Amino acid sequence: MRIGSRISIFGLGYVGLCTAVCFAHKGFRVIGVDIDPKRIKMIQNKKAPIHELGLEDLLEKSVDSQKLSCTQDCGEAIENSDISIIAVGTPPQHGGSYDLGYLRSAAIDIGKALRTKKAYHLVVVKSTVLPGTTENTVKPLIEENAEKKCGSTFGICYNPEFLREGSAVEDIFNSDRIVIGEMESRSGDILEELYRRFYGTQLPPIIRTKVATAELIKQANNAFLATKVSFINTIANLCQAIPETDVTIVAKAIGLDRRINPLFLEAGLGYGGSCLRKDVRALTSFSERLGIKPILLGAVQDVNRMQPYKVIELAQKLLNDLKGKRIGILGLAFKPNTDDVRDAVPIEVVKGFLDKKAHVAVYDPMAAGNAKQILGNKVEYMPSALECIDGADCCVVATAWPEFKALGWKDFAHHMRTPIVIDGRRIYNAEEFGQRLKFAAIGLGNIVPKRDFRKTSLRRQNLKGNRAR
Repeated sequence: MRIGSRISIFGLGYVGLCTAVCFAHKGFRVIGVDIDPKRIKMIQNKKAPIHELGLEDLLEKSVDSQKLSCTQDCGEAIENSDISIIAVGTPPQHGGSYDLGYLRSAAIDIGKALRTKKAYHLVVVKSTVLPGTTENTVKPLIEENAEKKCGSTFGICYNPEFLREGSAVEDIFNSDRIVIGEMESRSGDILEELYRRFYGTQLPPIIRTKVATAELIKQANNAFLATKVSFINTIANLCQAIPETDVTIVAKAIGLDRRINPLFLEAGLGYGGSCLRKDVRALTSFSERLGIKPILLGAVQDVNRMQPYKVIELAQKLLNDLKGKRIGILGLAFKPNTDDVRDAVPIEVVKGFLDKKAHVAVYDPMAAGNAKQILGNKVEYMPSALECIDGADCCVVATAWPEFKALGWKDFAHHMRTPIVIDGRRIYNAEEFGQRLKFAAIGLGNIVPKRDFRKTSLRRQNLKGNRAR
């Protein structure tokens, strides 16, 4: 059997599990390794432990075809695979760097398993790390525990992922590029051949480089995306101070410049999730340890830190006092098509309103369970969007779920006590909503109501009276 036909993947979180099912779907034999027996049992029962668009369907097919299996036994996985991909988490730790505990454990376990293996084995690090980590941490641990030198019977590559949560499956099948950081050419050749077989005629551009350069590419990629978000939010804040300006039009215009492009120029509440924040902090801390002051990255973080509170400022402007007011928050996940609330901006928005002594009702189609682990019983969890805004004094759209986009101005006018809507994700037609409701949005210059909204409020009261009769 050719090298690379059998793959083991260590860590079955977002990156690991999505990678596993995609390779299995392409016909590769994949063994998933995880320390969590509950997670393994769920996967074996064809239930995805995370919400990711298209994942569960591929998972079911992969398990049914017996192309994907799971184990806690590292030795079994190494013995029955040719390539091992390390995709364990590298969570943030105090000081801004990464906690490498899971990565170290995986490297030690793989090294011990390689001690008795005679055939050549390739180890691929996908976990997000700082430059030098693969060379100075992963490699020595594998060599020490394998009692072998890298380049003899095993090789190491660093192969960063560029996946978007909520679109990870699509991103794997339609990658922009493949970056291979190689210790030596043999390991790079094997990994390139793996991707050539995976993509066939649809092979994306491949960049082969030194390991530290590949590690820095991942860091630079996320730092640049974060910079674009903070830049457009800075322009959005400027628009709010200039009547009749709209950041969505500004973004569309500058995005047509080929040197800029429109991606990540969507103004809103700031970037969140499990990657951008921790990666920008890590790169900042790393730079400072090298004696380099990353002024730009500091500004990016400052803008993002303040951005979630812009909707609270808008609410205060429209309601005067937030104490005792009922605020409906639509969305808790950091982005649509995921249930991830790690570093989620909507959670910060909720906390901000609670600090102002407001009564907060929340709804999210997928993330409410995860959010409850953070917010506890401090908020009211509603079973639908309409029930969330029913009787509210103000509604804030915090996640751009499709079902929220489907709501019309009449839904808000008929259900809210006072129809005040703050569009934190710019999903509504500002002109239409602004003519019908008291409407504000991130990056919209004019929030002055264009009609007497008491009529809308009375209309809602009449409708409720009619329903009661």
